[in-house]
Amino acid sequence: MDETPSASGRSNGPALSPETMKRAYRDMLLVRRFEEKAGQLYGMGLIGGFCHLYIGQEAVVVGIGLNMKQGDKSITSYRDHGQMLVAGMTPRGVMAELTGRSGGYSRGKGGSMHMFSREKEFYGGHGIVGAQVALGTGLAFANKYRGTDEVSIVYFGEGASAQGQVYESFNLAALHKLPCIYVIENNRYGMGTSIERASASKDLSRNGEPWGIASRKVDGMDIFAVHEAAQEAIEYCRAGKGPFLLEMETYRYRGHSMSDPAKYRQRAEVEEMRRTRDPIETLKAEMLRSGIEESVFKDIETDVKAIVADAAEFAQTSPEPDHSELWTDILVEA
Repeated sequence: MDETPSASGRSNGPALSPETMKRAYRDMLLVRRFEEKAGQLYGMGLIGGFCHLYIGQEAVVVGIGLNMKQGDKSITSYRDHGQMLVAGMTPRGVMAELTGRSGGYSRGKGGSMHMFSREKEFYGGHGIVGAQVALGTGLAFANKYRGTDEVSIVYFGEGASAQGQVYESFNLAALHKLPCIYVIENNRYGMGTSIERASASKDLSRNGEPWGIASRKVDGMDIFAVHEAAQEAIEYCRAGKGPFLLEMETYRYRGHSMSDPAKYRQRAEVEEMRRTRDPIETLKAEMLRSGIEESVFKDIETDVKAIVADAAEFAQTSPEPDHSELWTDILVEA
């Protein structure tokens, strides 16, 4: 897409208002602090199974979420807690599910990788690599079939971008001009290896070119760049022009999952990204330059800390699922 980058790597698009920046800062901080607490509970043995944290990637989901409206749908992979919170699912319900308690969104039976909310139009984190891409395309098909201008946001990682069903989905979406936004969260590393070693495609934003899918490569560590690109993509889809592909160049600070020691990358690389590219600190610096007072950040931090502490307390005090839950949600009799 044509754009004129500024010194920051952003095109000369619309800036965020002070209130929108405050909302973005709060949402990103909530995701960060929630994930940090989830990591602590996992270390204490209160969260079992797999647990994939979103720390470092917060600008992607928040920047996109700022452009979504009621009725828009989202679906993602197993790295899903951030998407849930931005979709409006309660921290209490998400944390209770992580700890396997009856107060969770799947009544304690799904854990980190399997929960959704029909009410909030969030259609799940999915453990099968790339499976959500086909499902999200189906959500976009439903939007078009019903004649709405709602869009489907489909998140997947750079590792999943090589899956066959991804390209089948691209073909269907382009063929029927479906209102589907494919978001590749390229955090550079899959489970154990870098994208450079795993993909022959060296520019993932061009992966939809054979089907004529519009695309854009975005600095996923910059909330302003993400917001601007998402605005363009969503407007494109709402106008009935077909699907749009966004490659978000982002970075995860933790391992692929809590069980991954991440020995395939240098600690200095992670520390450098934290020091120079952190999306929350970058936004805070911009807000301070715009005249927002330091007290605002302290108030937001206090509020977020209380919300996360409440969620953790709720999760740890909620009862475990009753044994009868073994027989629910496994069969629908037509």
